[in-house]
Amino acid sequence: MEALARYWWALVLRGVAAVIFGVLAFVFPAITVAVLIILFGAYAIVDGVFNLIAAVSGRTEQRWWHLVIEGIVSIAAGVIAFAWPGLTLLALVWLVAGWAIITGVLEIVAAIRLRKHIDNEWWLALSGVASLILGGLLIVAPIAGAVVMALWIGAYAVIFGALMIGLGIRLRRHRQAGQQRMPRAA
Repeated sequence: MEALARYWWALVLRGVAAVIFGVLAFVFPAITVAVLIILFGAYAIVDGVFNLIAAVSGRTEQRWWHLVIEGIVSIAAGVIAFAWPGLTLLALVWLVAGWAIITGVLEIVAAIRLRKHIDNEWWLALSGVASLILGGLLIVAPIAGAVVMALWIGAYAVIFGALMIGLGIRLRRHRQAGQQRMPRAA
């Protein structure tokens, strides 16, 4: 606790950086989406290279070829992200859309099954309908969906940043209160 309190300012700086990122995501959502695609592409390539290195250095093990396949797939995904960022964005939005639709159907099924056991199961059914609507909207308007995802990331960053700033300030107060209680050396 004392070490954390000693570096309270780092949490505040982290929070300020998150708030700035969040505000920029709101002001420039298209750029935020582009940066996310670039970061994904860079990560995939680096991950693929490290998998290939691990495969080459561990060839004596029985299943080293799994790392080779994983490395090649990761590098290919990274190259595709850089070569066709629009396709990468579309794939990401469709992935979220598919997840929302499948989740929505499963939530509605669960609500139907739970209606005999609990009251107000319709809340679960409504969340399933909301998920279905989200999935459908993302399929119909994928670019708008990508911008909305950037805005959600921005909202998260602002909230997270504000919480980090608050925590940093509380830790600073805690540290100051602890220093006031300590006897001073003569």
